Amino acid sequence: MNKSLRKFLLELGPLLLFFITYRKSGMNHGIIMLIMTTTLSVIISYILEKRIPIIAVIGAAFIAVFGGLAIYFDNKIFFFMKPTFINFIFAAALIYTKYIQKKLILKNIFDTVKISNNGWSKVTDHWIYFFVFLGFLNEFIWRTQTESFWVSFKVFGIVPISLAFTALQVYMIKKHKYH
Repeated sequence: MNKSLRKFLLELGPLLLFFITYRKSGMNHGIIMLIMTTTLSVIISYILEKRIPIIAVIGAAFIAVFGGLAIYFDNKIFFFMKPTFINFIFAAALIYTKYIQKKLILKNIFDTVKISNNGWSKVTDHWIYFFVFLGFLNEFIWRTQTESFWVSFKVFGIVPISLAFTALQVYMIKKHKYH
């Protein structure tokens, strides 16, 4: 199986199983399914790639913590706010590394992509704006829409929005690529 397709399925699979379980058995069962399948996905990724997928581990940890809090306190708000927190933390990490540490961390993460520092700076800014946008969008959706709508948005809204944004970054990368 193609490495990119396998990675995509390992990331999307837990979300789809969460959605199916939510529809059949409710939020708590959906959260438990998401925690289990995300953890399993990280383990499978490690076995196949022979390295720890840091972003996936961070995501799994957030899912486990916020999902666990939602179940323990019987309060779904913890789970609704998880995407907000994770997006704001990613934005803050990029801001901190770029503006405080004066490092372009995305350049290190995507070391096979060869573009100028100016290009990496612009791509980093775009990702900062995108993460902040997603955080506020999540807040708007969960606070103004039904639980069912939010679940559908989480699975079928955030993923396509993220894919479209990532595709748009290809232009920036091509514009600043080394020749």
